[in-house]
Amino acid sequence: MSSFGPLDAQLLIVGLAPGLRGANRTGRPFTGDFAGDLLYETLGTFDFSRGYYGAAINDGLSLINCRISNAVRCVPPKNRPTSDEIKKCQIFLRAEIEAMPYLRAFIALGRVAHDAVLAVYDLRRAQHKFTHGQRHCLLSAPVLFDSYHCSRYNTNTGRLTTDMFNSVVQDVRTFLKTPPA
Repeated sequence: MSSFGPLDAQLLIVGLAPGLRGANRTGRPFTGDFAGDLLYETLGTFDFSRGYYGAAINDGLSLINCRISNAVRCVPPKNRPTSDEIKKCQIFLRAEIEAMPYLRAFIALGRVAHDAVLAVYDLRRAQHKFTHGQRHCLLSAPVLFDSYHCSRYNTNTGRLTTDMFNSVVQDVRTFLKTPPA
């Protein structure tokens, strides 16, 4: 599954894997499933996108200073990637990160994405525990912001609300408006 958004972006959003009925069907991350509805609406609210999200690859939506990728490149069996699959796909996430010269921040959508970003930098998970709303200042790496995944399951159970997700994206927007040190 290809990533979506400009390579010169400062923000990389890392999801879990392409959704069977969404991105795998449409060819664009988070397009055509519920997670995309929340994600793209929120990105529009905070000026990370322009155009209309119509849940189709030809809807005219574009990203601004933001790119979207996944920890795993293919739809995992039973919608749950194995640790071996995550490890094998690490080379793709690493290449994605290395291709982004102005990268300053990540949003990890869930623990798998969080751990995948840490693995690219050979950082220990115990020192950077996944916590929704947490900001991790990583040594020699962009800042990592954690959010629960914007899946229908997480929003239906109340684990993630629109306000909670907006808060994370707002924190990233504020961070990116601050000049690098």
